[in-house]
Amino acid sequence: MPIIELVTSIGAPLERCFDLARSVDVHLAGAAETGERAVAGVVRGLLGPGDEVTWRARHFGVTQLLTSKITLFERPRRFRDSMVRGAFARFDHDHFFEADGEGTIMRDRFDFTSPLGPLGRLADALVLTRYMRNFLVERNRVLREVAESDRWGEILLKG
Repeated sequence: MPIIELVTSIGAPLERCFDLARSVDVHLAGAAETGERAVAGVVRGLLGPGDEVTWRARHFGVTQLLTSKITLFERPRRFRDSMVRGAFARFDHDHFFEADGEGTIMRDRFDFTSPLGPLGRLADALVLTRYMRNFLVERNRVLREVAESDRWGEILLKG
């Protein structure tokens, strides 16, 4: 079961980064390449404790549905979204936030298990771990871009 860990430095306050990380709208902007859409549960605004969202996206040429739930919520320090239904056997995505001067250090820990036992582990090694890392890096790039610009206000005010 692979674990992907990322560290992203953001020139914006802790609370802003925390809230943008749980924004459905920011997630969609960071996943534009896959045509991702929120189709059930919380489909706009901010996710909170116990909230669920179902995403529809195209990965590897296949349209997939994935439902995740906020299973841990400690504002503004950390939250976890866990897969409830979807293509993975399981996943937990932990988001951690630390103040760093006037900015924020955001840490991601994405712990997942692919289906299909040995075939899934082979797919992890050959393709999936790199694919998911790149997906998360792009999401974080967009989140940082929004947090460090004037766009954050319009997103959080409608959230």
